[in-house]
This record gives sequence, structure tokens and C-alpha cells, in this order.
Amino acid sequence: MPVALAGNVPASFEIKSASLPLVALLLKSSDLGLLEREMAARFGDIPDFFDDDALIIDLAPIKAEQPEAVLDFDALLPLLRQHRLRPLSVRGGSPAQMEAAIKVGLVPTAEAIVPRRPPVAETAPPPRPQSQAEVVVASAPSPVSADAAVPPAEPAQAPLSALVIDRPVRSGQQVYARGRDLVVMAMVNPGAEVIADGHIHVYAPLRGRAIAGARGDQHARIFALEMNPELISIAGVYRTTDSPLAPEVWGRAAQIHLASDDGADKLIVTAISG
Repeated sequence: MPVALAGNVPASFEIKSASLPLVALLLKSSDLGLLEREMAARFGDIPDFFDDDALIIDLAPIKAEQPEAVLDFDALLPLLRQHRLRPLSVRGGSPAQMEAAIKVGLVPTAEAIVPRRPPVAETAPPPRPQSQAEVVVASAPSPVSADAAVPPAEPAQAPLSALVIDRPVRSGQQVYARGRDLVVMAMVNPGAEVIADGHIHVYAPLRGRAIAGARGDQHARIFALEMNPELISIAGVYRTTDSPLAPEVWGRAAQIHLASDDGADKLIVTAISG
């Protein structure tokens, strides 16, 4: 029987190292009913938030809090697929949890994500409550080729340009810039919602809701020429009209960013001087 030698490169295929973008679900509770309600509350009104994204289920948070928890993966996987997530792998769980995951076809990986500090809202419970599963973007390396000569890595794809909206966003409308910044050249009316995975720029009055860093980018910012929002959010930290903006920024050109104060994340609003 012929044996392929490591130094011979087959003519029909190649095995190359790669770094692939994946979404990681940091599971914090074994209560799938609660998970279903919270995911529906956070993503239910954004049907294209996920686009059949490959998913790693990270069990490190639940192992730390509930090491004996029994997870129903037969129910969990269909729940995630309803939100256009494609579970492929699992990591960080107890031996029993990992064994249950492997039985349903998930591939174990030894790497673990260290959960970031959960964001703390400044006001009363926001319209979209924080989920018992935190979704973050991660990457996982594929196995390295056994060939002596490893082909050079392929160039990374150019980032998406900003989504530009040049008309008013009316009450009841929602605009989502997936994987990029959002630029709005006209008014965001009360009752409208603008969402971006990156920054949000509104070169007009912002009178509706603005949600930047929708996938957890804590460096995202919100800019507006006239800051009159109903709700602002960056990476899950919310502030509503229940906590009014200061007079020096209300109705004026301003920017919003996320900062840490005594271990808690909070939204900082500053005026933009001309």
C-alpha cells in the first residue's frame, strides 16, 4: 500500500494554515428558556444580525458558575440556528459538558476565551436586556500543514466601507450597518433606530435611537450634529431619556464613547467644538 511522504506535495489538494472569523457564544446559564427569551429580545427585531455565522460555544462562564449544570445540546443547537448561527465547536466546559457536546457533533477545542467584564448600564433595565449568553467575535486557527513548505498566507479582505444613508430615517424605520460604520446625512426621527457594528455618524439631528458597537466593539462611537436621542448604546451599555443629557450637549454637536470608571463601563458624552 503506497504511503504519502511528508515532503511530497499532492497534486490534487493542499492543506494550509488559516485564521477564520468565528462568533463565540459565552454561555452563562443552562436555562434555555431564559436564553431563548433574551436572544429574541436582543436580536429578534434585527433578522439579519447574523448571517449563518460559524459559531464556537464557549462554556467557560457556565463552568465557573455552574460546574455541575447539565446542558441540553439537542435543544440548544436548534435555538441557535433559529438566529442564523451555525454551531461547529465547543470549548471550556466540564468533562461531562464537553462529552455531551461531542455526542451531538460539536468539535472540541482546547483554547478558551477569557470573558470580558460584562457591561453595566447606567440607567434602569434597557429595552434590550443583556443576554445570559454574550456574543463576541473570535478567530480560531486551523491545523498547520504537515508539508515542509507552507504557502504564504492569502491577503486579508479589505474592510467594508461605511453604509451611507442620504435620506431621513422615519419613525418606525430601522437601519443596520452590519460589520461596518453607518453614516446618516439626514435626520434620524423620533421612533427611528440606527444600528452599526462600528461607529455611527449623524450629520443632522439625532432624535431616535442610536446603537453603535452592536457586536461588542467597545471602541465604537456615536457622533451627531444635534444630539437629541431617545436612546444611545455602545457595546450593550444603554442610556435613555430617563437619564437626560447635560444641557451643554443636549441639542448640540456631540460625540459619545465608552469609558471605564471604578470597574464599570459608562457612556461619556462630550460636546464637539467648532
